[in-house]
Amino acid sequence: MFVTAVESRPAGLAGPTRGSRPPAARVLAFVALTKPRIIELLLISTIPVMFLAAKGLPDLSLVLVVCFGGYLSAGSANAFNMYLDRDIDRLMHRTERRPLVTGMVSPRECLAFATALGVISTVWFWVLVNPLSAGLSVLAIFYYVVVYTMMLKRRTPQNIVWGGIAGCMQVLIGWTAVTNSLAWAPFVLFMVIFFWTPPHYWPLSMKCADDYANAGVPMLPVVAGNKVVAKQIVVYSWVMVATSLLLWPTADTGWLYPAAALVLGVAWLYEAHALNRRAKAEETGAKLKEMRLFHWSITYLTLLFVAVAVDPVIFG
Repeated sequence: MFVTAVESRPAGLAGPTRGSRPPAARVLAFVALTKPRIIELLLISTIPVMFLAAKGLPDLSLVLVVCFGGYLSAGSANAFNMYLDRDIDRLMHRTERRPLVTGMVSPRECLAFATALGVISTVWFWVLVNPLSAGLSVLAIFYYVVVYTMMLKRRTPQNIVWGGIAGCMQVLIGWTAVTNSLAWAPFVLFMVIFFWTPPHYWPLSMKCADDYANAGVPMLPVVAGNKVVAKQIVVYSWVMVATSLLLWPTADTGWLYPAAALVLGVAWLYEAHALNRRAKAEETGAKLKEMRLFHWSITYLTLLFVAVAVDPVIFG
């Protein structure tokens, strides 16, 4: 079940006509449908898990196959997301230049593109990796499109909490690609990303709260305010850091990973508590500095998973 068709361009904008859509711009528009910046984070979490699963260097050809398949799979989910959200994307400044809003890609083209990517990625994983990884890929697409985009996003302020499960699936795919089985270690990293997602995304939601309110999306900063959000960020941050340390006994890592997890965790908690203090003091605008934690969260996840990859190479 998909949403009812709506006008894909902002009111008052004619959008490009078919004759004014140059091929190069069209190609870039289709690439934009996959949200490549978000996919970078997914690949950051996939490759290191393959190192961990292999207890050292994984097969390079397998890494390339999994990364390409993961890009297609995540790209499919993201394109479906843009198709379903095209009505609210035109109402928010941060999304008003997306391809369906500008008319560079039509809704029908987007839907066909998303479907094609989903089918190709599934066949790709099934044939070149294994059926278990293919099944997890399909589950990730289904969860992001149906559970998050269609069921949660517009109905509950907990949307990003439970919707984040889709982004956690990549660690399971990376692990199963190497071992063709599941174990506790990838589930620990699954939970790290699960608890990481809300305090990663909520600062951005705080900055864009007016956008979400205008679009009628009940993000937590819209319905609860910055004080509540900052307190929730602190809670999730502590649980995330504690969970990250569980990989040490679960995967029997060397000393590098727990040392990195501890140092990075302390730095994260410092930023989270600093944001909470500013929110309690009712700082707003530039003084709230909510994007400090958002940007740090990307660095944190990158460095943590670098440690996941390097540790087994040294101690595996």
